[in-house]
Amino acid sequence: MLPHRSNSPTALPGSDCGSRETPKPTMTAVKLLLFVSPVLLLGAPLFQSQGQPSAPAELQAAAPLASPITVIAIRHGEKDKDQQRDPHLSKAGQTRAGDLARLLSSTGVTHLFTTPYHRTRETLAPLAEATGIEISEYSPRDLKAFAASLRALPSDSVAVVCGHSNTTPALVLALGGDIIGLETLRGRPALDETDYDRLFITTLAGEDLPVRTLELRYGD
Repeated sequence: MLPHRSNSPTALPGSDCGSRETPKPTMTAVKLLLFVSPVLLLGAPLFQSQGQPSAPAELQAAAPLASPITVIAIRHGEKDKDQQRDPHLSKAGQTRAGDLARLLSSTGVTHLFTTPYHRTRETLAPLAEATGIEISEYSPRDLKAFAASLRALPSDSVAVVCGHSNTTPALVLALGGDIIGLETLRGRPALDETDYDRLFITTLAGEDLPVRTLELRYGD
């Protein structure tokens, strides 16, 4: 596990910033977030403060906005505690994997990535079956290089990345995102051992625009 406590929470409408409880999304809500968050981010420079002149129309038209890359990072589902080495998912973990597939199967996912372990592959297996997208593996030991490869994906890509309690927050941070409510283990950020339902949507809009991360919870 790897931990770090971030500066400020990203609150969703109707949520309580002071609570760790994050709303569990419906498929419609996730679709809306995947569309609205980059629109708000990319559109921010176009809004003029009151009293300031707008840029000439030809100048505004000359700067088309690039489509962002969206990275959805999750931890694997609950694992079988009776298996010590490379465990498979438990029944609860299998149920959560099915919940994830129902949540994301119609949200425009283009890439699926897991670490080379049973529990991460099994977490994305139902989503891979539902979308027809092949799962690719990445090394959890070199997240800096993996983050760079995610930034190099084609514009408008939606990548789902399944990792572990330590690698999932570390990846979000490597992408420039921010997470609250992390533990600290051996000086590194990590999710709590009981946290299996946290889902992080990070929007990569380009070098000159800030990275944004929204957190949701899914499953039971």
